[in-house]
Amino acid sequence: MSTRIHPSAIVEDGAQIGVDCEIMAHAVVTRHAVLGDRVVVHPGAVVGGDPQYIKFDRATPSFVRVGAGTVIRENVTLNRAIHADQVTVVGERCFLMAGSHAGHDCAIGDDVVLANNVMLAGHVSVGNFTFVGGGAGVHQFARIGESCMVSGLARITRDLAPFTITAERDEVSGLNLVGLKRRGFSREAIGELKAAFRAVYFGTGNIRELAAAALNGGEFKTAEAWRFLTFFAEGKRGFARAARVVTEDADA
Repeated sequence: MSTRIHPSAIVEDGAQIGVDCEIMAHAVVTRHAVLGDRVVVHPGAVVGGDPQYIKFDRATPSFVRVGAGTVIRENVTLNRAIHADQVTVVGERCFLMAGSHAGHDCAIGDDVVLANNVMLAGHVSVGNFTFVGGGAGVHQFARIGESCMVSGLARITRDLAPFTITAERDEVSGLNLVGLKRRGFSREAIGELKAAFRAVYFGTGNIRELAAAALNGGEFKTAEAWRFLTFFAEGKRGFARAARVVTEDADA
């Protein structure tokens, strides 16, 4: 199979398109887009459009890069970065459902699903294997860790720790155990994630300090627990917390 560009699609001079891609009718791939192999762009999508940033200079040479095997459904918009030579990134094997939007300078990992009408503001990062439910909105500079489950219509204004479930407004409700099991995490890893979750969310005090204390305690050995705990050492937005009693055994 070779790359197919359907009638009425617009592919600007300078766009980079990999092998076995498909650009459907009325899709727009600008000169600022770099598509990996086997990317599918459905009608009405715009890949590499200008950022929604008032001070943006349209002469700025910035880009959107989409990883291999990603599917971009109808009316998705992926905006390029605001600074010269910077890139908005969508990883491999992602599925961006109709109407979803990734703003300038977003960094979306591999195997991510954005359901219909998800809204990612600028500079948002989304970890691998995360699912964001339909209509959810994410504040600029927020970080969403790997294997998170974000419910539909959620309002995310703070950082979401990896492997968690979040709903409503920054409301953590537990670990995404279904997602962890689907990824084939070991029993040891899941057990340590439960313990790490308890150490952070069932404790009292500063959440960064609780995570650091858990790391320094020497209890945790698995890479998954370390990824969970070290997430709290960074970020600009603060962290989503439990708005009510939660359980580490919550399902997706």
